[in-house]
Amino acid sequence: MASCVSGCSPLVRFCQKLNRLKTLEEDVMATSLKRCLSTVDLALLGVGGMVGSGLYVLTGTVAKDTAGPAVVVSFIIAGVASLMAALCYAEFGARVPKTGSAYMFTYVSVGEIWAFLIGWNVILEYMIGGAAVARAWSGYLDSIFNHRIQNFTESHVMRWDVPFIAHYPDLLAAGILLVASFFISFGVRVSSWLNHIFSAVSMAVIVFILVFGFVLADPANWSTREGGFAPFGLSGILAGTATCFYAFVGFDVIAASSEEASNPQKAVPAATAISLGLAATAYVLVSTVLTLMVPWHTLDPNSALSDAFFRRGYSWAGFIVAVGSICAMNTVLLSNLFSLPRIVYAMAEDGLFFSVFSRVNPVTKVPVIAILVFGSLMSILALIFDLEALVQFLSIGTLLAYTFVAASIIVLRFQPDKSSGSSGGGGIKTDASSTSSVNQSGQPVDPSVVTNETQTLALDGGELKEYESFSDKLQLVERQKSVKERRAPGTLKGRWEPYLGRILGGCEPGEVVAFSVLALMVSGVSLCAVLVFGNNQLNLPVWSFTLLLVIFSLVFLLSLALIWVHEQQPNHKTFQVPLVPFVPGFSILLNVFLMLKLSPLTWVRFAVWVAAGLLVYFGYGIWHSKEGLREQQGQEVAARYVVLPSGSLVETVQNIQPEGHTLSTHSPTHDNPPASR
Repeated sequence: MASCVSGCSPLVRFCQKLNRLKTLEEDVMATSLKRCLSTVDLALLGVGGMVGSGLYVLTGTVAKDTAGPAVVVSFIIAGVASLMAALCYAEFGARVPKTGSAYMFTYVSVGEIWAFLIGWNVILEYMIGGAAVARAWSGYLDSIFNHRIQNFTESHVMRWDVPFIAHYPDLLAAGILLVASFFISFGVRVSSWLNHIFSAVSMAVIVFILVFGFVLADPANWSTREGGFAPFGLSGILAGTATCFYAFVGFDVIAASSEEASNPQKAVPAATAISLGLAATAYVLVSTVLTLMVPWHTLDPNSALSDAFFRRGYSWAGFIVAVGSICAMNTVLLSNLFSLPRIVYAMAEDGLFFSVFSRVNPVTKVPVIAILVFGSLMSILALIFDLEALVQFLSIGTLLAYTFVAASIIVLRFQPDKSSGSSGGGGIKTDASSTSSVNQSGQPVDPSVVTNETQTLALDGGELKEYESFSDKLQLVERQKSVKERRAPGTLKGRWEPYLGRILGGCEPGEVVAFSVLALMVSGVSLCAVLVFGNNQLNLPVWSFTLLLVIFSLVFLLSLALIWVHEQQPNHKTFQVPLVPFVPGFSILLNVFLMLKLSPLTWVRFAVWVAAGLLVYFGYGIWHSKEGLREQQGQEVAARYVVLPSGSLVETVQNIQPEGHTLSTHSPTHDNPPASR
């Protein structure tokens, strides 16, 4: 038995390395970046990330091909679904005001390997998303000039006839990305002001579209003569919702910018709510105006809004819409170029990615090397690949990040407080680790008991005081008693103790919640797989299809219930997601469903990219991880506090020697505690 345990110990230590959590320092506001963004700045960044080419292209595409005028309902449902994911990002951005967004949130609460994979996929999503928007920007501008740019490039530069790449190099798209990267490298204030200018023009054009569009609106375009309000029925509305959901992708730029926010605890949740509300309102009203101006079945999917004004005889209005669309696409470009280098910087700062990308320019206070390198890579993608090929690779990384952030909210909310030892989500990790100690009778004492007692001895100011009088010790006992009466996070709620205490009462705090989150994820994936593939690909009989749906639904709901009957962490001063675990749970279900609806080619790309990421992690990240280096340093010296019979506190430092050597212990002879620890 002992040989089995010793043989498995290397594997256990390896798994612990993969799942170690990031330790946050005591001052979470400390940063090498510049904190200067206000709530308005963050809100406009969020609006710029969401209201882009989708407003001018996606509305017409979904209305004509999928939902008809009921695209309005599709955007409302998609906005509510996006709100669940946005709330999770808002809580994390307020509690953990560090750059890195989903990567950082996963690292704090789930584990290192998962955080790296999330960050690795989000990097690719931002690169492809920025290149796709640059291609759309170039194509839209080219269409205004009757495709003269494309014709000139094919005639005088070159033309490619190679599968999977564009027919010609898009020099305009690559150039706009390089110029934008150059401006963003000047600092966060320059990026913010550029975003302000383009967002202001875009919102002014949207107001113009709404006012002039409602003047030209004809309710007959929603009549039964034109097919009615919902010509494709409920299935069309739901299919349109799945497409419209991607219009709201981009709010995570707010969480990614939290380390540069002046007051992230208040600004991040407020900016998330404001930006999502403005974006949802814009999408709903613009789709309403569009389908009332002209019949939905006559829309031009490529340029629906400008074409609608042209067809109503107002060509000048069409040019205004074209200007607004270009400005809106510029804001999306800035959003991608703003977020991507900061995620790379966060990973490099933690030692999981190449350290050169963690360098911050002392003047501009931004990671200039990361901005220029990844901006150049993004421009190469835009130069070579066409828009259709780029769009096929989008979305899976973003949805995966949404899923892990929602799961991280549950884990973080129900995990027990960890003040020492291994790192805890968002906790403060000390450099000392507990070792065995002895009491005044010479008997060994449980280190956790010593740790708990010394924690109680520590006052709010961080200074250690002696308890020499009987009354002081009595107050200490009363305080410990009151602490025990308050149930710790991750333990069973008192009202459920008579019913579930015998089954779950013996588990460690947070243990049942951890297994329930795992069951929640597995049952959610299984349920969505049956819904997506059960009738078509798997050809399941009706009874089998129904039985699997019932089983996986019950497991999913039971997992939520088991999480809910446990104590959460007490309310913090920062924003918190309401109705946990139900809001994050259903957000997970929606994200997994949309992921399974993606094409097989997207999953192949995902597998290849993940394999490349694992090579980077095991070849570089796991060896340079700062959490790993901190663990190695912590093994060199272990310190502890013990309470002596006199009631005073002394520090004992024990050197850790290799096996076969005697342990040397040094105890100070004085009775007073050290001034600081």
